[in-house]
Amino acid sequence: MPLGRRSAIGVTTLGLLVLAWFMATGANGLISPGRFPTPADTWTAGLQAMVRGYGDATLVVHVLQSLKLVALGFVVSVAVGVPLGLLMGTSATAEAVLNPVFMLLRPIPPLAWIPLAILWFGLGDTAKIMVIFFAAFVPSVINTQAGVRTIERPLIEAARMLGTPHGRFIREVVVPGAAPMIFTGLRLSLQASWTTLVAAELVGALAGLGHLLNLAQQDLYPGMILVGMICVAIFGALTTALLGLVERRTLTWVRIKGEAA
Repeated sequence: MPLGRRSAIGVTTLGLLVLAWFMATGANGLISPGRFPTPADTWTAGLQAMVRGYGDATLVVHVLQSLKLVALGFVVSVAVGVPLGLLMGTSATAEAVLNPVFMLLRPIPPLAWIPLAILWFGLGDTAKIMVIFFAAFVPSVINTQAGVRTIERPLIEAARMLGTPHGRFIREVVVPGAAPMIFTGLRLSLQASWTTLVAAELVGALAGLGHLLNLAQQDLYPGMILVGMICVAIFGALTTALLGLVERRTLTWVRIKGEAA
């Protein structure tokens, strides 16, 4: 489907969704504004957060704080998770040593780390980054390891028979072959980072979208709650789109390099 047509369909869908929202919460609507805000209430709450601020910070400050936490937690999880997945995927010994520990950590919900994170790092940003890290760490490891296992066995055996140095083997055979699955893991890690962010910011945060949502819930302010949710949705989608752009360009480069070789 052409990009223009796909975009038009997407815009139409969003427009119909807003229309349904307006109809459902209007004067003769099915939902009470006290339970779910009208578009006008949400717009007013958004202007208040932008201009006067809410929760001791403006909406821009809340968004920037959340973006910072997501970026740091995501980058640290990728920096640890992808190399660990490559190691476990290429070395049976490393997998035998590390996999039992990973399998013990994997079922633990990210939010279960919050008490330890607070105990170790207090209520500052480091504790929240730690919680986001554990949420994003698992998908990056699993998908990177799975990506290594999808590489055709004859290709790996040929590289080893030719005596390819280990560093070059990883750079030119393993990483390009596993790249599609690695990026799948990165997308899941980014999604997990945003999902966990709100819960991580519910405790001891002075700014951030999770902090805004928590205050709005305590104040029984549905319009502001929806403003926070919309911001999470928008910036989550934007960061995912940015990662998708990086993925397309990287995979194109990998394919061109492979064809040239």
